[in-house]
Amino acid sequence: MFKIFGFLLLYRLVGNPFLALLILLVILYFLDRRYVGIFPSITKPFRRSRQMSRLRTTISLNPNDVSAKFDLARLLIERKRYSESKELLEQIADRYEQSAEYWVELGYANLKLGLLPEGEAQMLQGLEINRKAQYGQPYLRLAETFRNIDHDKALHYVTQFQEIQSSSSEAYYLAGSMYKALGRVDDAKRAFAESTAIYRSLPKYKKRQERGWALRSYFAKMR
Repeated sequence: MFKIFGFLLLYRLVGNPFLALLILLVILYFLDRRYVGIFPSITKPFRRSRQMSRLRTTISLNPNDVSAKFDLARLLIERKRYSESKELLEQIADRYEQSAEYWVELGYANLKLGLLPEGEAQMLQGLEINRKAQYGQPYLRLAETFRNIDHDKALHYVTQFQEIQSSSSEAYYLAGSMYKALGRVDDAKRAFAESTAIYRSLPKYKKRQERGWALRSYFAKMR
């Protein structure tokens, strides 16, 4: 109802239905980014590209800058350029041997390149160094990798993730999505319900970052 009323009001103000719709979408986008967080950031890809360009320049001036190489490798993974990322990570292996972050990133690159045993072992090596590396996200990446190959293993990794993120709406939404993908409909609904229940119990300062996940869980539970 609000959207319809807003559209009609804008239409009367600007006199053009397409322009009114565009303005309404822009307003909704900025409201979402400010208060909810469901829509992706339209500026993030540009910021990431600029950051990658700066890192490449740094590396060209100083090929021994391992921190720049690691940061660039992580951004390349975000861009799904796994082979290039792996090449950079392997160049700095001796400096990051005890880094959980390093092993989970290298492992994920190998998983996406289809090297499952190698990638899984590397991610588990990182999680052995720090079980809470990246707030448990590697467990979800492992679950996603094995969901169509080994259901028991996928569920095991989902459970590991939930143990780390036991008070997070995001954790239960992602777990619910995984259960749904595995055909565990009742478990998925329970996870989505737990996600919204956790959101209601959070203090105000935490609700901003969890609101989008709670809304996703609410709609997922309705389907």
